[in-house]
Amino acid sequence: MKRQILFLCSGNYYRSRFAEILFNHLAQENELAWRAQSRGIVAQWSRNPGSISPAALAGLRARNISPDVTRYPMQLTETDLTRAERIIAMYEAEHRPMLRAYFPQWENKTEFWRIPDLDEMNSENALARLEQNVRALTLALAPAKLFL
Repeated sequence: MKRQILFLCSGNYYRSRFAEILFNHLAQENELAWRAQSRGIVAQWSRNPGSISPAALAGLRARNISPDVTRYPMQLTETDLTRAERIIAMYEAEHRPMLRAYFPQWENKTEFWRIPDLDEMNSENALARLEQNVRALTLALAPAKLFL
């Protein structure tokens, strides 16, 4: 059974979806015993016009990842949080207050990255920063290699 990482953002449409798909691609490539999922803290109230942000999709394709994106954004549940071994929210200033309001017992069990939404950072810079964070995470989770 693979260990679980949960990426969170507001609507599960842009940042968390990009992180999930990129992480799973890299985890498979590097044979990691981890799998990522993503959810939106307030996805049920978001008005996303489709299954995934065009910016996220373009960012993935630019990295030679062609995901089969069929599912729509998903609302975070208590079960999702319970199943995850690591929980990472995209932007502390935005997501800590949401967690405090809707899932207060999980606020201090969540790691926060500094990837703001499109109103504060363009997608090119945000996705580049997300990629750096996801790549660093996969390296940190990789089993140590023994050198003889």
